[in-house]
Amino acid sequence: MSAPGSAVRVLIVDDQALFREALATLLEVQPEIEVVGEAGDGEQAVRLAADLRPDVVLMDLRMPVLDGIAATTRLRAEQPGVRVLALTTFDDDADVFAALRAGAVGYLLKDVSSARLVEALVAARRGESVLQPSVAAKLVARVARMPHEDAPPARQPLVVPLSERELDVVRLLSEGNSNREIAGRLFLAEGTVKNLVTSVLAKLQVRDRTQAALRARDLGLL
Repeated sequence: MSAPGSAVRVLIVDDQALFREALATLLEVQPEIEVVGEAGDGEQAVRLAADLRPDVVLMDLRMPVLDGIAATTRLRAEQPGVRVLALTTFDDDADVFAALRAGAVGYLLKDVSSARLVEALVAARRGESVLQPSVAAKLVARVARMPHEDAPPARQPLVVPLSERELDVVRLLSEGNSNREIAGRLFLAEGTVKNLVTSVLAKLQVRDRTQAALRARDLGLL
């Protein structure tokens, strides 16, 4: 796996050869990205990931032989250092929650812009959750619909409360915004936003942005 600051090593997994080739061509011209391989199904993806040691596997979900959900589950078990970023045409609830439960760090749709995709791959290598806004909304809505008995028994106040600026950040990240997009919305430097996100994760006692959004929703901050 590559060192921080170097190009992100990406394995593209999709059963449509034309889409794989087009995506590889698109990403290979990006200095932040190095495409190390392509796979046409989940079984091949697991084998190639073991040999190529990518930082991020860009995973389609609906494929023959072994689908993206099953492949993600195997990758997380066999190669926990590899990040999986789902890239698919569909954003129905079953696919979204199955992919995230399997261990994907993010979920994007194939109509995503190239700039957003590159940013998502860089963030995924860091272990950050990257969600399409519609997917982030589904997660928040699902928590809101949870029966009372499935919710945590009590809302615990934070040991260190979020500042007003941190509240702004957690609201925006819960909508699926990247650090760059949050910086633009709040008129802050991207490095400042990164520091604020780190602080938010620490105060909420969670590991990633998805958990932060869910925890903030549970605490009534959204």
